[in-house]
Amino acid sequence: MTAGTTSKAGNAPAATPVLSAREISKRYGAVQALDGVSLDLAEGEVVALVGDNGAGKSTLVKAISGVISPDTGELAFDGRAVRIARPHDAQAIGISTVYQDLALCENLDVVANLFLGSERNRWGLLRPLRMERATRDLLASLDVRIRDIHAPVAALSGGQRQSVAITRALIGEPRVVLLDEPTAALGVEQTAQVLDLIRRLRDRGHAVMVISHNLADVRAVSDRIVVLRLGRNAGDFRTADTSQEAVVAAITGAEAAA
Repeated sequence: MTAGTTSKAGNAPAATPVLSAREISKRYGAVQALDGVSLDLAEGEVVALVGDNGAGKSTLVKAISGVISPDTGELAFDGRAVRIARPHDAQAIGISTVYQDLALCENLDVVANLFLGSERNRWGLLRPLRMERATRDLLASLDVRIRDIHAPVAALSGGQRQSVAITRALIGEPRVVLLDEPTAALGVEQTAQVLDLIRRLRDRGHAVMVISHNLADVRAVSDRIVVLRLGRNAGDFRTADTSQEAVVAAITGAEAAA
């Protein structure tokens, strides 16, 4: 257990973690962004990563997704140590990340966005009809409803664009999906659609980590809540067994002070 971690009895994931981060540290000059952070993700589980601005959430996601290299610590996939030096490494072992800016090409339609950069596979060039069929099948399997998949993404609602970005993350059949603020700036109805989609990811067996500042959304969709504070573990709670007040106390440091 790392220093500053609040241990809650019975809160460890029941299943063997598909992804483990152990003692991850990262410094930027004088700023210690992460200081010995540890985290587990199990298949079929939604873990919410919460904390104030500057707590280290985005840095941890970047370390797991290969955007940055941690100074110390290790990552393990299915219990085996892995080296993730770049985003391609993360994707190759089954980790997919959807960032807050979504990185969609708004002038292209849904089909083109889903397969952008993946038009070629091991059998050669994918034909348009095959990509369209695959798009319809994947959207249907996730119960994502978009009337016209040939409409430019710019014409879709915020919730639909978020759904397209999440669906695109599943093209390579990842086992771990990282979502950075997936409900930020969405309305109530659109937020509900995205939360339902996250639940369906869990039902499909994916290990899902959600970064969010919205504790209502976190409580609605997560199985566990992991709190970071000042770059350190500050709590690991099973959502159904804890109160929002306890989570807030861990975020603010009130629990440690007490």
